[in-house]
Amino acid sequence: MHSGTKTWMALGGSLFLWGATTTAALGADMSFFITSAGPGNGAKLGGLEGADRHCQSLAAAAGAGKRTWRAYLSTQGAALDNANAVHARDRIGTGPWHNAKGVRIAKDVEDLHSANANLTKETALDEKGQMVNERTEKPNRHDILTGSRPDGTAFPPTPPFTDMTCGNWTKGGDEGAAMTGHHDRAGPTLHAWATSWNSAYPTRGGCSQTALRGTGGDGLLYCFAEK
Repeated sequence: MHSGTKTWMALGGSLFLWGATTTAALGADMSFFITSAGPGNGAKLGGLEGADRHCQSLAAAAGAGKRTWRAYLSTQGAALDNANAVHARDRIGTGPWHNAKGVRIAKDVEDLHSANANLTKETALDEKGQMVNERTEKPNRHDILTGSRPDGTAFPPTPPFTDMTCGNWTKGGDEGAAMTGHHDRAGPTLHAWATSWNSAYPTRGGCSQTALRGTGGDGLLYCFAEK
C-alpha cells in the first residue's frame, strides 16, 4: 500500500473519531430536545412512563443517557380537584436547559413559560442537533404533543376540555384529542395562541398517527433533563 494511501486512511479514521467524539460531547451537555421521531402509534405513548422511556432512549443514543429525561406532558384528573392530574411544568426539573448545540432554551421553569423562552425553529432542535420541519415544509411536523395550557399546567376535565391528552396518552385511534404546541412559533395568524410553543390547538380527528399528521404533527415530544 502506498504511503499516501495510508496517510489518507489514517486521516479519514481520525476525522471519523473526532466527529463521533464531538457528537458524544454535545450530547452529554444537552438537556433539552424534540424527539426526532415519535413512538409511531399516534398519541398512544404508554402514559407518561412510556413517553419518558422514549425520551430516555433517544437521549441515550445521542450520548446523554446519564441524565434523567422527562417528556413535557400533562395529564388530566377525573375531577376538577383531582390530585392525580400531572402538570408538565412540575416534572421537568428546575433548569437551565440547553439544546444539542449548547444554546440555552430557558434558565428555569418561569423563564420557560414566559416571553423570554428561547424556543424557535432554529433552537428547538432534535437530539441529533437537527432542525425539525416547520409548517411551511413538507412534511409539516411543527405540532408537538403537550396536553398543556400556556403556563404548563393541565387542563380541567370539563367541557370543552374533557380530553386534551388523548386519554392521558393511552389513545391511538379515532377518538380523543390532545393539545399541541408549535416549536417554530408559527401559525395561521400572529395571535399568541397560534404561535405558542406549548398550547396552540388540539388535534382533530382522533389520536392516531394519521390524525396527528393531518393537523401538522408526527407524534413528536419535547424532552427535558430533569436532572
